Amino acid sequence: MDRPAGHDVGVHPVIDRLAAYSWRLLVIAAALAGALWVAGQIWVAFVPLVVTLFLTRILAAPAAWLRRKRLPATLAAATALVGFLLLLGGILTGIGVAAANEFSDLGPTVGRAVDDLERWLVEDSPFDVDRADIDRFRREGSQRIGDALRASGGALASGAAVAAEVTLALVLGLIVTFFALKDGDRFLHWARHQLPEDRRELATRLAAQAWRTLGGYLRGAALLGLVEGVAIAVTLTLVGAELALPMALVTFLAAFVPLVGAIVAGVLAVLVALATAGGTAAIVVAVVAFVVQQLDNDVLAPVVYGRALELHPVVILLAILAGGSAFGLVGSFLAVPVVAVAVNVAAEARRYRRAGGSAAGHGADDAERLGAIGDG
Repeated sequence: MDRPAGHDVGVHPVIDRLAAYSWRLLVIAAALAGALWVAGQIWVAFVPLVVTLFLTRILAAPAAWLRRKRLPATLAAATALVGFLLLLGGILTGIGVAAANEFSDLGPTVGRAVDDLERWLVEDSPFDVDRADIDRFRREGSQRIGDALRASGGALASGAAVAAEVTLALVLGLIVTFFALKDGDRFLHWARHQLPEDRRELATRLAAQAWRTLGGYLRGAALLGLVEGVAIAVTLTLVGAELALPMALVTFLAAFVPLVGAIVAGVLAVLVALATAGGTAAIVVAVVAFVVQQLDNDVLAPVVYGRALELHPVVILLAILAGGSAFGLVGSFLAVPVVAVAVNVAAEARRYRRAGGSAAGHGADDAERLGAIGDG
């Protein structure tokens, strides 16, 4: 009896198939590791691209609206970008004026709360915890935080050099954002025509899907962060705790790291309430933070994110851990949108294949999708 072609003598077909998949997965893993290594080596050049992508996604719709009002492309891009910077600067200035002293008190307040919690664990809690265990845990925690901060800088040195290079990266990001808003449509059409004709429809659909996913993620994270930040600030104020405004801002920013960010912000809010208003206030804040997070996760998030973030919580956690391990805090921030875009783009590619993968008759659709990308 002849053996099936492609199978070695004496090797079970299942083992043969597993081996075939294994070496392919190893090649894919090596390619991903190489790409991550290259990104880490050119981190300063990579940051402007990230800034450009996020700002362009936020400002594409306003810039397109201004162009529809007969403004030249250059003036529309400059107006959208400068207007956004002025609005952001005004908000940050207002928050800084209203809570200039509170922000400087946030760190010491959390430190006092941690000290109170440690004292309770050692002296009054029913758990068998001694001071040596607490001290060792604090040392390890400080070391891990320091490692994460150093990893966030990638290959950058430290101190003034880091600040200078990050500032330069942000300035370059703003410049590239201006040109993306001004000439993005022309670049998209040029890039599309560099592809083989039979691949243009698929590339256009994938680009449009990635654009929609990124927009849905940014809008969803901002809205949920606003809801959670207001809820935490109002609760801290009602229970008589301090630092309500800084904690609202921290909670808003933490929403851009799904699941983990909300937990960290909630813990910080409880510690602030414990240090400034006592144990009862801390319990109230903990209950409110838990209820708000559950409401957001189970009710608001599916509606706000839509299909942009249809990821299992385990996938989100693993993505954040992987991004943090590779690139520190910045990697944790970027991990979820990157995974969400990849998953949705893969799903769109599968839908395209199931539909037959034909580009025939889709010329008008191509133009419409490219216009949607440019208009946000």
